[in-house]
Amino acid sequence: MSKFKNWKDVKKELNFTPEEEAEMQLEMDLIEATIKARKNANLTQRNLREKSGIVQPSIAKIESFTRSPQASTLIKLLYPLGYTIKVVPLNKVKK
Repeated sequence: MSKFKNWKDVKKELNFTPEEEAEMQLEMDLIEATIKARKNANLTQRNLREKSGIVQPSIAKIESFTRSPQASTLIKLLYPLGYTIKVVPLNKVKK
C-alpha cells in the first residue's frame, strides 16, 4: 500500500462542512476568472503589475492558489482589465 494519500481521502479526513467547501470553490472560481480575464486581455503578470500596482510575485501566488486574495486585491487586479466583482443572490447561482 502506498504511503501517499489521494486528495479524496485527505478531504474526507479534513471533514469540511458544505459551507467551507462552497467558500473554497468560490475562491477558486474568482481566481480562475481573474486569470482568464488577464489572459483574454493578452497581458502577462508583469503587465498586470504595471496596470494594477500589485507586485508580480503576489499575482503569481494568487494565480497558483498559494495565496488567498483579499477582495480589495481582486478589485485592483480586475479593474484595469475592465471587470469588477458583483454580489448576486445564491438562488441565481446554484445549479
